[in-house]
Amino acid sequence: MDRVPEDETLKATLENGLRAVIVRNNLAPVVTTAVNYLVGSNEAPEGFPGMAHAQEHMMFRGSPGLTATQLTDVIAAMGGTFDANTQQTVTQYFLTLPTQDLEVALQIEAIRMRGVLDTGRLWSLERGAIEQEIADDLSSPDYISYTRALAGLFKGTPYAHTPLGSIASFDRTTGTMLRKFYDAWYAPNNAILVIVGNVEPKKALAGVKKFFGPIPAKKIPDRPEIRFQPVRPETLRLKTDQAYGLIMISFRMPGYRSPDYPVSQVLADVLNNQRGSLFTLVPEGNALFTGFRLNTLPDAGLGYAIAAFPKGADSSILVDRVRRILARDGEKGFPADLVEAAKRARLMNGELQKNSVSGLAAAWSKALAVEGRQSPEDGLVAVRKVSVADVDRVAARHLKMNEAITTILTPEGSRKAVTSASSGNVKPFPSPRVKPVKLPHWAEKTLKRVPRPPSRVNPFVTVLANGITLIVEPESVSDTVSVYGHIRNKPDLQAPEGKDGVDQVLSRLLSYGTTTLDRLAFQKALDEIGANESAGTDFSLQVLSQYFERGVELLADNELNPALPEDAFTVTRQQVASTIAGRLRSPDYLAERALKAALFPENDPTLRQATPASVSSLTLKDVKDYYRKVFRPDLTTIVAVGRVTPERALSVIEERFGPWQATGPRPDTLLAPVPANKPSTTAVRNRNRVQTRVTLVQTLGLFRSDPDYYALDLGNHILGGSFFASRLYRDLREETGLVYYVTSSFEVGLTRSLYVVNFGCDPQNVPRARAIVERNLKEMQTAPVPADRLQQAKALLLREILLAESNVDLIADGLLYRSIHNLPLDEPIQAARRYLKLTPEDVKAAFAKWLRPGDLVQITEGPTER
Repeated sequence: MDRVPEDETLKATLENGLRAVIVRNNLAPVVTTAVNYLVGSNEAPEGFPGMAHAQEHMMFRGSPGLTATQLTDVIAAMGGTFDANTQQTVTQYFLTLPTQDLEVALQIEAIRMRGVLDTGRLWSLERGAIEQEIADDLSSPDYISYTRALAGLFKGTPYAHTPLGSIASFDRTTGTMLRKFYDAWYAPNNAILVIVGNVEPKKALAGVKKFFGPIPAKKIPDRPEIRFQPVRPETLRLKTDQAYGLIMISFRMPGYRSPDYPVSQVLADVLNNQRGSLFTLVPEGNALFTGFRLNTLPDAGLGYAIAAFPKGADSSILVDRVRRILARDGEKGFPADLVEAAKRARLMNGELQKNSVSGLAAAWSKALAVEGRQSPEDGLVAVRKVSVADVDRVAARHLKMNEAITTILTPEGSRKAVTSASSGNVKPFPSPRVKPVKLPHWAEKTLKRVPRPPSRVNPFVTVLANGITLIVEPESVSDTVSVYGHIRNKPDLQAPEGKDGVDQVLSRLLSYGTTTLDRLAFQKALDEIGANESAGTDFSLQVLSQYFERGVELLADNELNPALPEDAFTVTRQQVASTIAGRLRSPDYLAERALKAALFPENDPTLRQATPASVSSLTLKDVKDYYRKVFRPDLTTIVAVGRVTPERALSVIEERFGPWQATGPRPDTLLAPVPANKPSTTAVRNRNRVQTRVTLVQTLGLFRSDPDYYALDLGNHILGGSFFASRLYRDLREETGLVYYVTSSFEVGLTRSLYVVNFGCDPQNVPRARAIVERNLKEMQTAPVPADRLQQAKALLLREILLAESNVDLIADGLLYRSIHNLPLDEPIQAARRYLKLTPEDVKAAFAKWLRPGDLVQITEGPTER
């Protein structure tokens, strides 16, 4: 039976068994659909651990009546975003788009539930892409360590492997096998459909019944039985390409089905609290950072403590310290106020989920399809019931060192980058442009319509007497207020000569309390109101509306009156110096350094680098002088979004930040423009990577105020900025299987700008992939884009305005970005008018004027040197 509670959540079960949940959220005229199939890697055939993951990929390769190209074109025209993920027990498909196009989204998902192509030819194309995804994950030491922990904790069960799969099993997989898997598990009676957004629930349900109702149910196979074996403790040692080392001590924890699951959540938050025993390793100087993570599965979970150590340190000492802390906590129990603080944090995060349409859809999907609950609220109710005794009991039962897997990742440096003047010439590979396809009749109207979406954001703006720009955007979808601030700064210009790294030391010191509250007292004050807070040149606060005044008081105290204590300075300086020592030899840093050296002139400020010597020479006076020089109200913008009126926000911000005064002349925080770069190729060896990470970059003489920015942005949505529907995606992934991901972007600033392409592929395929990128760039410069593709890109860009307003954080980020870049706050609406007027010739002319395909700088980070 259908029912509509007071919170406007509608639940129904169709005759074919499909469960549908529709949740109204009025943040923006946007809706997210989430189809949750109750099948994952647990149900994969023996020897084929990635079967569910492979089928997830193939769902984007087309269905009877809807080809892959039609699917991507329809979604691109709607301005929608879509994604999917495979877990041990569920495969999820998310689609976010304007509310007016909900029926189109439902029709897409109904078609995909009816059938899938899964042909051998399509699988042969997709296999290359999914194997590149595997190569990318296998290039991460953190991922490898996680998989090793799973194998040890869950040996002999499907939980012992991740849903990713393996290249060997995919090479043995066929289209017929995938189709058999789909036919067995993809059915309405094995699915939960979640719809969240600015919708009328009963009307949305009518659409669900119309499109999904006729799909027949199926007999679902039996699921594998999970039988756990005792955990045998072991210690694993791996290498990492990070600047620091990491230890990870993993335990088997309660699963979703256990009544102790909410207790484990609270326990994890207690262990993460900066007033907890584990974090004491940081201020004592024994760890760079610590934490506790929880990854839960239905029948069990994996919890792991982490602690970072500098390159060259004795990891065994840190392992022993972490083990003793966890053992002591498990034996003695935890303070009641820490347990209550953890519960408040959980309840606060539950309220914050309402601030995002897609985030709320994900929360409902997790609650229903993964946790087996009736709603996210059920989980919060369970958390409220957790007692201190519960937490102590679960800690004593599960944090046992004789049932733990310990992983030690030791940092491994790299050789110097190898650079050549240019990349050489690679013969372009012919690839005729994909011809336009005939779209389904039910989507043609959507594709032909170019919307003119009005922005719902109408902020209040004022400038305080001390120069702070305050922007307030009231929203009422949750009982929270989010505050974001930015102080314009540039350490490359503002750090005194020989004091490089002073900004990094200051950043870490800001977590050590204020002149009125020491580190522990300050964290306790935040815990008492369940607030999330961070200080720095970028600062933030997330707090329940009722605690807005107190939250801003604490935030301002941290920003304006940091304690910067001497003892903490001594520890922090050593931590930063030791981290930098490892970072200078890390492959990621060498690649970043090589990129800057190739793009910018010799002695450019961005080529300054902190060293262990420069950091070790710093004094506390140096840090305080830098703080006074950089932290200024006349360079600060504050944005408040949420359940707060402009009057209340102004009053509170003015009271707490108003006394802040700037001293001395305003510093210059803008880098000087740079000349065009010359082409070069640099290879950085990374022994940990299986796949080569490639970055292609060039400098641009264009700045954010240039009208050509809009033509380039529009063209990039055709070339590489619209993911599945872009030319680069189709050429490099869909047609050739060379990459799993490829992105292109214009990073346009006030004085410097870059054009950037990123992708990952097998080392031997780098020249071919690059040649395809260059060919596409030249085509954009020499041939006008087809009118239908231009129309599609305009629709996508205009509807992105709506999508950017479906998340409180995105609203705040957009307002902050526009203020910092001297743009009008209604710039998206002005941009929409510009996009509508652009022609194919405008796009071609802009690409011809600003892009230089022959001058691309290439940086590769991978397993071999060139």
